[in-house]
Amino acid sequence: MHLSEVEAFVSISSSNSMSSAARRLGLLPMTISRRLNSLEDELGVRLVQRTTRSITLTAEGELFLPYAQTMLDAEAEAKATIRNCIGTANGLLRITAPTVFGNNVILPIIPKLLDENPGLQIDLTLSDNIIDIVGLGIDIAIRIAPLRDSSLIAYPLASNPRMLCASPQYLKEMTIPTILDHLEQHQCIGLHGMPYWPFTKKNGESYVVRTNARFSGNSVDAVKSAAKLGLGVVMLSYWDVRSDILDGNLQVIILKDAEPESLSITALLPSRQHIPLRIKVFLDRLKEILGSVDISSIEFTR
Repeated sequence: MHLSEVEAFVSISSSNSMSSAARRLGLLPMTISRRLNSLEDELGVRLVQRTTRSITLTAEGELFLPYAQTMLDAEAEAKATIRNCIGTANGLLRITAPTVFGNNVILPIIPKLLDENPGLQIDLTLSDNIIDIVGLGIDIAIRIAPLRDSSLIAYPLASNPRMLCASPQYLKEMTIPTILDHLEQHQCIGLHGMPYWPFTKKNGESYVVRTNARFSGNSVDAVKSAAKLGLGVVMLSYWDVRSDILDGNLQVIILKDAEPESLSITALLPSRQHIPLRIKVFLDRLKEILGSVDISSIEFTR
């Protein structure tokens, strides 16, 4: 059943003639007649009794008319609702992000977003695991780890270099590493799923260091806390340790002969088609926050 056929029937019922109904809808009388015939064929009943002078509804037509009007009213209400959403961020926005990044970067921007967009709702899932965003109906996934091959749409947000860090107390008690070979003399705190630390040497050669700490953890939070407690050196990304660097809880270590392989922050979307404004508003705000920070301004330990 097509709404255009229902619309033709309702117009006929209120106009009492094919020609008047056609003029009201801006159609040819023949088109109106065809739509009515198609609707009657689908319902299996005659809705209109036609004579040379007038048109009247049958008993079945009288019975169907309020339902037909309800269908048209529902269509009009749905269109009005969608039009009202255009230009404003409305509806439920589902986001997933790594735990530390979500707590440190995403959560602080949510209050203002909600205040500026009264029709917006946000559902945030913090997890260091890779989530099936399509299967779970997630709108945006923020990724810091290297991206796997995927049919998802990647939207770059900002650079996020990996950094070697340790607590000030640990670096006072140990010789500060200045080259790759020195890391063998240190407790290198391991993160599950990352048994090797990737580096790029000054000559462009890739190089990996196997972590050898007596402690390892399954989350960024766990290994960062271990580093702040003085258990060793940790490799994490800038946005994971930024607040701890600024607070003096961790210090960044710079090597003369290599630097950690860099990462970037990326938003993954299920599709690039018909992206709601609520997604764009969130990504624009997040990119603005990330771009406002000058990573080169932090102090390093040499």
